[in-house]
Amino acid sequence: MKQAYLLKLTTIALLSLGSVGVIGGGFFFTQAFNNKKSTEIVINNSNYQDIRHHTWSNQTQIKHFPAVVPSIAKEVRVIYYPGSPEYGRIFQLRMKLPETQIEKALLEYKDIAKYKYQGGDTNDHANQENGVPTTFLYTSDLQPGTFPSTYEILVLNANNRGTSDFPWNHGDSYGVAIDKMASEIVYWAEEW
Repeated sequence: MKQAYLLKLTTIALLSLGSVGVIGGGFFFTQAFNNKKSTEIVINNSNYQDIRHHTWSNQTQIKHFPAVVPSIAKEVRVIYYPGSPEYGRIFQLRMKLPETQIEKALLEYKDIAKYKYQGGDTNDHANQENGVPTTFLYTSDLQPGTFPSTYEILVLNANNRGTSDFPWNHGDSYGVAIDKMASEIVYWAEEW
């Protein structure tokens, strides 16, 4: 009787370990042969040109971005998120420029902006009457934040690809955010 009990206990233990092995092995097998690269955030400024010219597929959305980061730029920050099933793609360049450059950019982009906001973030802007989604300040210590009220958010374009039941569920927007007082400009493009 003791041997039958030990045999049953051993069989149950081996079946349990085998099940865990099959499940675990399947997971590792899938991971080993999965050709998709893992999604990661790029924050290295040296990758800017590659992202700007090769990685971001819709060049219309980023044609307002500089071809190269100007040598006179200070405190340059870049963030690129290639997207995932839950989140869209994000590309943002933030830098300080001389006051004259900021003034020039402000005049240029104010004239062609389709939507204009003072401070805030995408949720604030999208929830205004006739508002559109914009962006968060992603280049602020890697925590998505709200633009301070000193920023002018100038939307160069926004495309609603949602449905009538769920507007802005999918779409894109791009533009610049300029803080004249801080002599700072943020270029952004987003798809969701």
